[in-house]
Amino acid sequence: MRHHSAHRSSQPYNYRHPDRVHGPVVLDYWSTRIHMMSSKISKAAMLGHVFPTCIQHGSELQKFNASPSRRSWAHLHSEMDRGESSVFTGAAEQELQGTNPLDSPHILVVLGATYSQLDSHSGSGFLSAFSFQAIADPTHGRVNYVNAATAASENLTFASGDHFVLRADFKKTLSASGPGRDSVRLQSNKQYTTSVTVFNVRHMPQGCGTWPALWTVGANWPNQGEIDILEGVNDQGPNAATLHTNAGCTMPASRSETGTPTGNNCDVAATGNAGCGVKFNDARSYGPTFNSNGGGWYAMERTTSFIKVWFWTRSATNVPSDVKNGATSVNTDNWGTPVAFFPSTSCPIGSKFGPHNIIINLTFCGDWAGNVYGSSGCPSTCVDFVNNNPSAFTNAYFDFQWLKIYG
Repeated sequence: MRHHSAHRSSQPYNYRHPDRVHGPVVLDYWSTRIHMMSSKISKAAMLGHVFPTCIQHGSELQKFNASPSRRSWAHLHSEMDRGESSVFTGAAEQELQGTNPLDSPHILVVLGATYSQLDSHSGSGFLSAFSFQAIADPTHGRVNYVNAATAASENLTFASGDHFVLRADFKKTLSASGPGRDSVRLQSNKQYTTSVTVFNVRHMPQGCGTWPALWTVGANWPNQGEIDILEGVNDQGPNAATLHTNAGCTMPASRSETGTPTGNNCDVAATGNAGCGVKFNDARSYGPTFNSNGGGWYAMERTTSFIKVWFWTRSATNVPSDVKNGATSVNTDNWGTPVAFFPSTSCPIGSKFGPHNIIINLTFCGDWAGNVYGSSGCPSTCVDFVNNNPSAFTNAYFDFQWLKIYG
């Protein structure tokens, strides 16, 4: 659901720029404002506050009241590719009055990003919003994903007030020739494209051999993409946010984010499914340290122009009020620099990422946790440890306060 500023126009023109604009720009002569219906800046950027912001290349509109210096169009494009914003008002707006945008070779529009709540899940609400996937683990883990009835009978999922808990079995010793440890994989019943997803998490699974994840994925992997929001193994923090795609999606080495890139090619075939990841810089973003600090908030914004991921620990003083309070609308412009930023500079996000389901799961060992188990400081081998030490998984659980999706 999109909100737009009050808008009156007289005979607006539709304008398309071959490089920068993917959709119609409507010029309102009465208010001298630009309303972008779809753009490379951000499909989500059209959501809310429409700024009176226009630049015409090669004219006096390059002189901006808001800046003491002149900035080149190339510089502005560079800012756009890094996900930065510039707002120009005043004389530049007035000069646009009466200008036919069809005569303007370049128009830049910078808009706010306000989203309204689409779905909110807390407590037992998770059970109606998600389906249990009792499937063979695609990552070859030492896990047995159970159905809803088994999860309920074994108390692997339960709700109390605003708590929703998803956990693995911590009572059974496993036979080496039998199935893996009982656990849960949930998939949202709804799919999302342009949206903001916010998880309020009190506790996440911890323990040697564990591989918990919060992520989104399309139906035809990897052709519709995968976005890993929270993921790690064997208590080895901090968190990593990662994209997985088919061929033709790479990330610039330098971009506006606080995390550290671990790979720039998102193609699963080229990277052994490592994808293009960003390592967080806060140890409290994952594992036992996350839990001892009371958890926190994870947020992911997805548009056709970029994907961003943020994290705020529970005690952080810079948690945006709309995130902290679980507001019915959020403005991502106020959230600061993301930990992970994936721009569309050399990745056509709109075509690489289709409609996505949200996945919550906990597996063990497998392609990642098992392969790096020996270097993680954990005892024995991964499979033997998971089989024979049920009490080691007493703390292998998620506790969610809520999940909200905005669009």
